[in-house]
Amino acid sequence: MVYWAAEIEPMSDRIRILNVEPDGFSPRARSILEQVGELTEVNLSRSELLARLADYEVLIVRFRHKIDRAMIDAGRRLKVIVTAATGVDHIDTDYATARGIEVLSLRGEYEFLESVSASAEHSWALLLALMRRIPQAFASVRSGEWDRDRFRGHDLCDKRLAILGLGRVGRKVAAYGRAFGMHVAAYDPNAQCWVPGVERRNSIADLFGGRDVISIHVSLIPDTIKLVRREHLSLLSSGSVLINTARGEVVDEAALLESLEAGHLAGAAVDVISGENTNGGVAENRLIAYARAHDNLLITPHIGGATYESMAKTEVFMASKLARFVKAKMSVANI
Repeated sequence: MVYWAAEIEPMSDRIRILNVEPDGFSPRARSILEQVGELTEVNLSRSELLARLADYEVLIVRFRHKIDRAMIDAGRRLKVIVTAATGVDHIDTDYATARGIEVLSLRGEYEFLESVSASAEHSWALLLALMRRIPQAFASVRSGEWDRDRFRGHDLCDKRLAILGLGRVGRKVAAYGRAFGMHVAAYDPNAQCWVPGVERRNSIADLFGGRDVISIHVSLIPDTIKLVRREHLSLLSSGSVLINTARGEVVDEAALLESLEAGHLAGAAVDVISGENTNGGVAENRLIAYARAHDNLLITPHIGGATYESMAKTEVFMASKLARFVKAKMSVANI
C-alpha cells in the first residue's frame, strides 16, 4: 500500500482528483490529469466542497475558494492541493504542510513563467485605460453621446514611471514603459537581473519621489503587507496614478482612498483588493464602494492572468507538475 506521509491515510491504486473550477479548463491539461488519476470536474459551492472533499486525494483550485483550516480538515484523504498561480494567499499553506499536504503552485517556476505575459499586459491595459479614460468614454458613447472634449487624457511618453518589484512581471512592465518613451526607475533589493535603461533606486521613498506613475509587482509575504503606506503616496507627484496588479494587501487601502479623495492621486487602477478571498471581503471593501461613485478608480476582478493562452499554458504546466510529483512520491514510497 502507498503512503505519502506518516500518519496519513493511504491512497487507493488510482488517485482521485477533484477540479472544482473546470470552466474553460485546458483540454490538454485535462488529458494529462486523466492519466494521473480518476478526474472529477464540477463547480461546487463552499458548503458542497466541504461535504465532498473527503473522497479525494488531489484538489485543483483557482481563486474562487478559500482553502482554509476548515477546508483542509474536511479533506481527510487530501495529499495535494494544486493551483496554477504564483500567489498562494488563498491557501493556508502552513496548515496544509503541518497536515502533510503538498501545495503545488507556480511559485519559483522562473524559467516557465518568463513565457507568461498576461499579468504584465493587464497592468499596462489598466494604465492606458486610466490615463485615456477609456471606460468612461465608452460608457458615454453607449449612452448615445459623442463628446470628444470630455475625455481628454494624458500621454505616457516622457512621464516618470516607478516600478516596485522588478521580478518577472515588473521587468516586462519596465520594457513596456521604455517602449512608450517613459523615464523608468525601479526598486527591488532582491532583483535577480536588471533591465537595461532602468534607473536603480535604493528605497521605496527614493523610488516614489516625484514620480508620475507607480506600478506595483511584489509578492505577498508578511514583510510586504501594507508595504505601500501613506508616507510613500505623499511623495508621488501631485496628479500621479497608481497601478496594482500584485495583491491588495500590499497597499494600505485606507491611505490610497485618502490620497484619491484629496486629489493628490489623480487616479488608481487595481486588479486586486484586500480580503478578496475571504467571506464578505468583496462586498465590504471600501475601494469598491468608492469606485461606485467616482470614476478615478478602476477595479477589475483579479483577471490579470486570465487570458485563454496564459491559463491554458499554466494549467498544462501544473498538470504535468502534478504527474511528476505523483510518480516521484509513489516511486520513493514503494522502494
